[in-house]
Amino acid sequence: MKSSSSTSPRLPRRLSLVAETVDSLREGIQNGHWHDRLPGERELCESLQVSRRTLRSALAELGRDGWLEVEGRQGRRIKKHGSVTPNAESGRKTIAILTPGSFLSLPPRISFVMDTLRDKLTAAGCEVQFHINPACYTANPGRVLAKFVESHPATVWIILSAHEPLQRWFNRQKLACLILGSCAPGISLPSVDVDFHATGHHAGGLLWRKGHRRIALVLFKGIYGGDIACEEGLREALKGMPGAQIQVLRHDASTAHLCALIDECLRLPNPPTAYLVGGATHVLTVMMHLMRRGRRVPADVAVISRDNDPILETSSPSITRYAVKPAQLAGRIAIAVRQLVETGTVSNKTIRLMPAFVPGESV
Repeated sequence: MKSSSSTSPRLPRRLSLVAETVDSLREGIQNGHWHDRLPGERELCESLQVSRRTLRSALAELGRDGWLEVEGRQGRRIKKHGSVTPNAESGRKTIAILTPGSFLSLPPRISFVMDTLRDKLTAAGCEVQFHINPACYTANPGRVLAKFVESHPATVWIILSAHEPLQRWFNRQKLACLILGSCAPGISLPSVDVDFHATGHHAGGLLWRKGHRRIALVLFKGIYGGDIACEEGLREALKGMPGAQIQVLRHDASTAHLCALIDECLRLPNPPTAYLVGGATHVLTVMMHLMRRGRRVPADVAVISRDNDPILETSSPSITRYAVKPAQLAGRIAIAVRQLVETGTVSNKTIRLMPAFVPGESV
């Protein structure tokens, strides 16, 4: 039976994983996280972020040492609890998630990631708090951030949509935080993001093989590490290719501005024949505006979405895109946050998830 206290077992380190899992399980039993029996293997694997094979080896060792006894269909009764040692550090940890706007405005996949992440961290004994404060996302947020962080103490901060000034402030303060996205150049905060460099590189090679030599990269205004990596990957793929041209269109997120930029491209003597679009919501604007201007997709122009969204699955023609499973992203964030809580650092500060290529009819 699982305790509702904040004595969740620590995440096993990856040195000797079976031995670390044994220690983690024993620690959880001693601290009273489980009382009469352990939960099922699936729940334990999810909680400890280990494979079933690793878990079973650890459980077998605990059984041999007399800590557990198998009952019925793989149920495991706790035979001894050891001595519970008071620990000043075992208090409930607070995870603060900072965002500039309402969660209702987040893309569905990010909302799913946040819900899944909250469940994972709560199950690990953490208290998760959401904070919406657009004032922290200005060009000079230092004074606001100092006051806000002081009045909302947290063990670890998770920062969404973190632009460069916000990242630099957290970097200077040396607070335990995780950037959900990529860091700006010169900033070494822990971060979890899609591998946008690989995405841009793959898209560039694909479009080149399809005969496209003039490619527009559509991005939101601002300095974001993922956008920088995507552009670098695209340029790297097309470097030295004869006739290759890349035009970066930076819009302010409004439909009017994005459409105006596309119109400027279409008036060029040799307009782009392909668009790689950052932001799933903007790819629909690009496609619809191109078709309104008489460009057929993909007969006249190709369109690739750098990001994924459930709405793209219903489009016709189907949109070529790149996708990372939200559950996978939430799992990697949870692991990094638990490492920060337990050790104050992460084993890999730059975590990049390789997206899957989803072929469509827009190329």
